[in-house]
Amino acid sequence: MAGKSIDNAFTATSLAGAASDPTYAGALSFMRRAFSKDVSGADAVVWGVPFDASVSNRPGTRFGPQAIRRASAIFDNDPQYPFGFDLFETAKVVDYGDCLLDYRLPETAHEAIKAQAAQILAQGAFLLTLGGDHSITFPLLAAHAERHGPTALVHFDAHQDTWPLAESPSGERRVDHGSFLLAAANDGLIDAGRSIQIGIRTHAPETCGVEIIHGDAVEDMSSTAIAERIYARTGGANVYLTFDIDCLDVAFAPGTGTPVAGGPSSAKMLAVLRHLKNLQVVGADVVEVSPPYDHADMTAIAGASVAMYLLGNHIERTTGTRRGGIILQGAARKHLTFQRERRS
Repeated sequence: MAGKSIDNAFTATSLAGAASDPTYAGALSFMRRAFSKDVSGADAVVWGVPFDASVSNRPGTRFGPQAIRRASAIFDNDPQYPFGFDLFETAKVVDYGDCLLDYRLPETAHEAIKAQAAQILAQGAFLLTLGGDHSITFPLLAAHAERHGPTALVHFDAHQDTWPLAESPSGERRVDHGSFLLAAANDGLIDAGRSIQIGIRTHAPETCGVEIIHGDAVEDMSSTAIAERIYARTGGANVYLTFDIDCLDVAFAPGTGTPVAGGPSSAKMLAVLRHLKNLQVVGADVVEVSPPYDHADMTAIAGASVAMYLLGNHIERTTGTRRGGIILQGAARKHLTFQRERRS
């Protein structure tokens, strides 16, 4: 057992480097990253927001961050596919744990999310958030807009999320998981003229000027063609990317609150994400994973895979480490050399 460790989330001595926990045991942080509230020096931070008080159908996404972390354990140790190198050999990534929310006062959640996200962003790290229902993207966009200005929004979903903003009995605007985009557009948090939605297969009364690739078009297009549309629409702007797991067909993501049949496969959407490796993504989230409706962790695995691709793209783009491009270092080079020797 020399060189092996357990509970890397608590015992790690560095923010970089692979763990050696068995996939079936150990503390379940995201991809075994060290749990820490100190993000100084971190390149990226993974954060959970266990909130589902604004859903219009089935609840349960408050358990999404736990499920995604659990599913992510299988990605550690080996060079992660499709990147071909250990994402954490040089990149310093922290699991910040979860957002502190008062479940008795759900109306205070969005302000709490924005404030805590802003604290993380102020330290200069890339923030990848695990939800939680889709309403959490609204305060996350607000926090990112304060740091980066209005961003282009790349939005993977079955729904446009532009339903009218109802008022609470006290007269306050009510933003839920089906109206966050309308609120963000109205508040100038996003540049609608550079924003795009992928996989939409429901109707809403408002587009907000956001370009839409509907579900039937996604079915007919290649992953490369979809990515090209996204690059053309965003035009080199800073991007916030939000991935609602119900973008995927129910066959690949049954564990979600508002499932819609006729969606794309996880393979196709992961391929699209991989093609977006040069997109200037300044923040991202994965939302609407609802474990009570999941089967065999299918949805959690899909959500963890999306999160891993987003994190991998960020690490690759910001460090310049790329398979087939810049020379790979250390463990990645050894791994590929070993594979070549096996084949020969």
